[in-house]
Amino acid sequence: MRYYFFSVTLILAACSDYSPTEITQSPTSGATVSESDRLNSWFDEQFQEELDFSPQFKTRLGDKSDYGLRDDYSEAAFYEELQWRRDTVADMQSSFAYEQLTEDARLSYDMWLYNLDRSERNVPFLRHGYIFGRGGPHASLPNFLINYHRVDTAADMAAYISRLREIDRVFDELLDRARLASAAGIRQPAFAYDFATTEIGRVTAGAPFNNSDASPNSPLWTDIQSKIDALLEQGLIDTSQAQAFLQEARGILAAEVMSAYNEILDWLEQDKAYASVQSQGVWALPDGEAYYNHRLAQMTTVDLTADEIHNIGLAEVSRIRVEMEAIRESVGFEGSLQDFFVFMRESEQFYYPSTDAGRADYLELNNQFLSAVAEKLPEYFGRLPRAQLEVRRVESFREQAGAAQHYASGTPDGSRPGVFYSHMIDMSALPIFQLEDVAYHEGIPGHHMQISIQQELTEVPRFRTQYRTTAYTEGWGLYAEWLAKEMGFYEDPYSDFGRLSGEIWRAIRLVVDTGIHARQWTEGQAVDYFLQNSPQPETAVRSEIQRYITGPGQATAYKIGMLKIQEVRAGAELALGDAFDIREFHDVVLGAGALPLTLMETRVDRWVQQKSDSIN
Repeated sequence: MRYYFFSVTLILAACSDYSPTEITQSPTSGATVSESDRLNSWFDEQFQEELDFSPQFKTRLGDKSDYGLRDDYSEAAFYEELQWRRDTVADMQSSFAYEQLTEDARLSYDMWLYNLDRSERNVPFLRHGYIFGRGGPHASLPNFLINYHRVDTAADMAAYISRLREIDRVFDELLDRARLASAAGIRQPAFAYDFATTEIGRVTAGAPFNNSDASPNSPLWTDIQSKIDALLEQGLIDTSQAQAFLQEARGILAAEVMSAYNEILDWLEQDKAYASVQSQGVWALPDGEAYYNHRLAQMTTVDLTADEIHNIGLAEVSRIRVEMEAIRESVGFEGSLQDFFVFMRESEQFYYPSTDAGRADYLELNNQFLSAVAEKLPEYFGRLPRAQLEVRRVESFREQAGAAQHYASGTPDGSRPGVFYSHMIDMSALPIFQLEDVAYHEGIPGHHMQISIQQELTEVPRFRTQYRTTAYTEGWGLYAEWLAKEMGFYEDPYSDFGRLSGEIWRAIRLVVDTGIHARQWTEGQAVDYFLQNSPQPETAVRSEIQRYITGPGQATAYKIGMLKIQEVRAGAELALGDAFDIREFHDVVLGAGALPLTLMETRVDRWVQQKSDSIN
């Protein structure tokens, strides 16, 4: 696998004398500031306690404390953390005077309350999530070790091996929860069981799981050998220590880890017999309607019904089709828009071959566009990220034909870069005309920029640098695709059609997600609607639809989030007129972290009011 490195160490202050916008804090008395400072210190203490619930999240942040431990995945652990959150809220409410806080401290206070509310609302549906399905812990736990557990010392390798030993304990906890869900009649469709089985097969393919030295190495065994070899080459361990580590790790993989995976495989085979062969939405589950409404609220962070979201999607699909028709005419294509979809979907000119050279060309083109957009950022943003970005092919053990490209954040201290991942096993699922659009979404000015800036914030409590809401994060990613057009990109009309394809894809999600889970659409109906309104390759479409079936509501967050950001921007432009500054607006939106959309809107409104007052 070839990794391509794209540096986004954007030390661009020399390119601009612009300073990031800060919203004025009020009230401003010494006593008030002291109350806010006291609260912010309290938040940082609570966040440090919260991290103790998740050794794995500590690792993702670059913190090596509890480095040999895995998280507790039991239901008891969920309730323990929930009670801790309740206690912290009670403490906050009794210890701090809300009316004496600055506006930003009040925002942190409101977010801490919001966090508890989200956790409380999860309680009735604790068993509704599908555990061992597409991309479940059977794939994510090995991925965590390979991509997040850094080995810089012998102690780090010992911690890695300790975490290997923890896999069987974790799988036991997760299997207990999966069995409880199954007993309650909560099962994923049959295809998701097959997905999990296939993914496990990729993880356990090769030595030492098959007890044959002649077999290729499994992904975990390859990673272990590579990390031990690096320690040896640096003189941090000697040959005898290296052999001891290898022997211990090999024994754990062949015994405990293989046994744990076999137990999951046995359960998947047994439980699949009771699963529906029809790809049904969550309406078919106990309390399915209530669960779906809950998921919509959690994902979008706004108060919209399934019918309202469905109708927004229909309207957006119709609007975007008109813009697509204009591009079809501009390139001189004779035929209907549906014919144009087929042409874009099937014409070889829009795809690289499924060869090493083709994949290398695809990655290189991503880097070229990302480098070009980086140069224009100071015209649109005051805040710029310091973190680096890499564009990579997904590891073979978790790669899926047609699966969505995605971003994994780096560490706040920059020791691990952000990574833009692409599934490249089947290049016919990666149209070149959509390459620009995806790069801006996953990289810059999308996820990498937004998340990196959030993690680099120093003027907010630490919990806000790590807080995520899907509607904000994915809404920003989709807004970034649209913003890149304003920044002068998508010069090729086919790439601009790719931008619209990306936007209509997210509009389609509003229709098909609600169709599947609230209107009892079949998988076939959802696929047909998607193909009728998008040039997406059929392989990608079918993969997407199955993703929506097993992850209800999540897909609606993208377009709803984008629309809200566009809405508050339009309101600010109208209110401020010539005084509106796009860099200031973006700094306000990005400068507080990934807020629920309602709180983001309130923050922008406050900025508009303050700017209006200063003008008048």
